[in-house]
Amino acid sequence: MNLEQLVRPNIWALEPYSCARDEFKGMNARVFLDANENPYNDPINRYPDPLQEKLKERLAPLKHVRPSQIFLGNGSDEAIDLVYRIFCNPGKDNVVAIAPTYGMYKVCADINDVEYRSVPLTEEWQLDPKALLAAADAHTKVIWICSPNNPTGNDFPRETIHEVLTSFDGIVVIDEAYSDFSAQQPFRDILDNYPNLIVLNTFSKAWASAAIRLGMAFASEEIIGLFNKVKYPYNVNLLTQEKASALLGDYALIDGWLAQIRREREHVLPALSELPIVLKVFPTDANFVLLRVTDANRIYRYLIEQGIVVRNRHRVQLCNGCLRITIGTRQENNELLGALRFYK
Repeated sequence: MNLEQLVRPNIWALEPYSCARDEFKGMNARVFLDANENPYNDPINRYPDPLQEKLKERLAPLKHVRPSQIFLGNGSDEAIDLVYRIFCNPGKDNVVAIAPTYGMYKVCADINDVEYRSVPLTEEWQLDPKALLAAADAHTKVIWICSPNNPTGNDFPRETIHEVLTSFDGIVVIDEAYSDFSAQQPFRDILDNYPNLIVLNTFSKAWASAAIRLGMAFASEEIIGLFNKVKYPYNVNLLTQEKASALLGDYALIDGWLAQIRREREHVLPALSELPIVLKVFPTDANFVLLRVTDANRIYRYLIEQGIVVRNRHRVQLCNGCLRITIGTRQENNELLGALRFYK
């Protein structure tokens, strides 16, 4: 893979903004008079580490990568947007993605004036690598794959993703936002095998920290260098970095949450399948389940009236009549099931 040929020429030649904390790397300074900061209200008066180096050092062994292979951003959406800004020439290049899938891939394509080509999954929600590759042409810079996929919830077999990775000359992004709920080995574990691979992950799902807005991207040092070149200087604030660091110090707690969600998933899915209003419960490897029901719009409105919010996916491509339901606590799940049992 020739990375320079994939990157927009203006991005490859870009001289990134050099902020005060980039220029200072020493450890012995006591007086900071370089960044026009207010000297009061320590520590939030100071700009945060622009590259989040301490946090990456702690995160790397958990994700089986090197710190230099990590990009941290304001949610995964920042990393998604940066992929377009780095690799795709507006009005000229295109990307290919599966359908249905996470909606921000298309939103960011539209914002960046990049053609978005969607390839439908099979009736069993499976990825067809040959169809995905056939949709690409000389101007296709990126292929998007979400696994476990949102909203379908299922993993794609590793061999089908491997076929795309080894057959496509551009960038392949695998969004593993829900991989911690799955038994399948994540691709970030074998990142070094694929120089064209970018893997996304997030603190919003398994780490139960959607409010701190911290997303992760894993890739080669060269690709991460491009992310760091294009991102805004202080894209992850100090409070987010501190909260994430505290979470990394209590991984046993996170592991317990994951185990409980998996147990609840095994409790909820059979109970849903027994309901007469549920036509099909689709297999899931995530912390949510997609189900086809007799009347998605009416059941959605009924649940809202009961104070229960689920996601109506009826209008999403191939998801006609479907609701997406997140796995909650035992009490929340029982409230949902009880409400659905009384639906008429």
